[in-house]
Amino acid sequence: MLKLTPILLAVLYGLIYYRFSVWRTQAELDEKSTELADPKLRKLCTQMADVLDLAQVKVHIYEIEPVNGLAAPDGRIFITRGFYQKYRDGDVSAEEIASVIAHELGHVALGHSRRRMIDFSGQNAIRVALGMILGRIIPGIGVWIAGMLSGLLAARLSRQDEYEADAYAAALLTKSGIGAGPQKSLLSKLETLAGSNGQPFAWLLSHPKTAERIAAIEKLESRWQ
Repeated sequence: MLKLTPILLAVLYGLIYYRFSVWRTQAELDEKSTELADPKLRKLCTQMADVLDLAQVKVHIYEIEPVNGLAAPDGRIFITRGFYQKYRDGDVSAEEIASVIAHELGHVALGHSRRRMIDFSGQNAIRVALGMILGRIIPGIGVWIAGMLSGLLAARLSRQDEYEADAYAAALLTKSGIGAGPQKSLLSKLETLAGSNGQPFAWLLSHPKTAERIAAIEKLESRWQ
């Protein structure tokens, strides 16, 4: 029983961390967001809502500067203020912003948003448990190895989710009459455009290579045609 204690403690830690992360994320989004009111973007959202047989696709602006789109664990869709400002400045089009919204809708529809939060907590639990075990076997570097292994697992899961959300978005955009063109053009911009602090787009972190994502979308388009 004593040998299992580190693992049991790690699992308990993961469960507690999951609940705390959900609460903290929702509280911050509630505090720092407002509903999107841009008429052109709302029109595009209505087109997607009609395809999905929804009353509306509601989007919020998350008041932070990093350029990103995200889906909350409760299913809400957010565009950061930094991303919205890129649209206002003319660096990205309304249709390209719509492709981000469609991508995040994919994460919600496919269950990625909630699963990511659970996976993240589970990975923390795995990291803690492995760190305890490997730390005893390989003093000094055991904790580092545990962190690296849990990081590789997280990256693999994230890349697969992105491909699935891209495919969902491509289908939704095509059926909505927007087309997958804006989705591909936005992806091609992500490596050249940067936020106000000169850092790369948050979308580029732990995501598949841009060329591979575009190629996957084009493969879908060729099959549909």
